[in-house]
Amino acid sequence: MVIKGVRVLDLSTLVPLMKDPAINLQIIQLFRDPRAVHNSRLKSKQALVKESIQVLRSKKQNDKYKRLLVPSSKVNRAESYVSSAMELICDNWLSDMMLVMNAPPWVRRNYLRIRYEDLVLHPMEELQRLYRFSNLSTFPALEKFALNMTHGHGYSSDRPFLISSRDAKEAIYAWRERLSVEQINQVEAYCSEVMRQLGYQKNSVVKTT
Repeated sequence: MVIKGVRVLDLSTLVPLMKDPAINLQIIQLFRDPRAVHNSRLKSKQALVKESIQVLRSKKQNDKYKRLLVPSSKVNRAESYVSSAMELICDNWLSDMMLVMNAPPWVRRNYLRIRYEDLVLHPMEELQRLYRFSNLSTFPALEKFALNMTHGHGYSSDRPFLISSRDAKEAIYAWRERLSVEQINQVEAYCSEVMRQLGYQKNSVVKTT
């Protein structure tokens, strides 16, 4: 059985389940460039206001996270909450990475980290990793589906929740054209360590108008 968790904010909550041999739980954690995540969330910012507030309220109410719950006067309310939630998401990602890095071998054996960019640019290679990790045999229909979904035409940015065949390269780099320099710098500032751990390079291109 496979269960997809969209917003598991603390990986440590699943560790006790991994310890139970009757469950035999394996975890695959999918990461994506924080700038691309932020771009995607901004496209649906009105729909994600409540979700963003829930993310922010999930943390202990120390001074830092109380600050994030107060909308900035410089941007609209929806964008402010979505931006603040992105900062907290990166904090959680980093906590998860540190947890796995310092975890006992039995946790690391049952955990796999994968990058979205690697999955869509090299779907066959990454599927092989997933097969080996899960101890599953190859599934040709799944491989055909993966190739079809990553080799489409264009990037349907106007319909972010639509599952459709897209051009993988255009999809993963869309943030470069759609985020402002200020937005890129903001994400890179509060997600810098996460980006370093995941191997994402900071943006070096200055946009011109």
